[in-house]
Amino acid sequence: MTTTPEPALPTAITTPASPARPPLAPRVAAELVGTAALVAIVVGSGIQATKLTQDVGLQLLANSLATVFGLGVLIALLGPVSGAHFNPAVSLAEWWSARRSGDGVDARELAAYIPAQIVGGIAGAVLADAMFGEPLVKWSTHDRSAGNLLLGEVVATAGLILLIFGLARTDRLRFAPGAVASYIGAAYWFTSSTSFANPAVTIGRAFTDTFAGIDPASVPGFIGMQLVGAVVGLALVAVIFARGRR
Repeated sequence: MTTTPEPALPTAITTPASPARPPLAPRVAAELVGTAALVAIVVGSGIQATKLTQDVGLQLLANSLATVFGLGVLIALLGPVSGAHFNPAVSLAEWWSARRSGDGVDARELAAYIPAQIVGGIAGAVLADAMFGEPLVKWSTHDRSAGNLLLGEVVATAGLILLIFGLARTDRLRFAPGAVASYIGAAYWFTSSTSFANPAVTIGRAFTDTFAGIDPASVPGFIGMQLVGAVVGLALVAVIFARGRR
């Protein structure tokens, strides 16, 4: 009997078999720019939607569609450079999974990725506000502290981690741009929290008092539940995609 080899982790989300990884500086820049662009898409499309219609359902539809298309493009473009995490929860999950195999971000890279993602998230919110003539920084007053919303964040983040690492375990990361974007678009609608599922995006969205904003007081709870969701997601990956024998 032979043991099935351990699949590669998602170090490059669209090109898992890349022969060489780019230097750290370009990868950090890709994470910063990618996270900034993602938050600018989320916040900017939310502002645009509220200017075009007063129907909240249409506003959410416009916001989710813009996020789906934008996220898919960003993953396809920057995945070969940095892995297109754009998300501290994903980076932490990859670091944790890579501790034994060494195939993923190490502690040094993690320490560079997460600050870049947070700075990018803030910059993206400020950029979106600037484009639409809003105050560059205005703390959101959109309270999202209810328990059902926190549960929604656990579900949204767990599903995201399960998807990404499940694709990696089954050697199908080439489908990540469409799959991840589609999941986030669906989670906008099936989770009570509209699927932030990302600590950096959550922090960035606290800086804008617009459709996509979140009250700073709600941020710690959201981030805490996102980290819980990441743990749940990794546990599900371990159970569902466990190594077997042939």
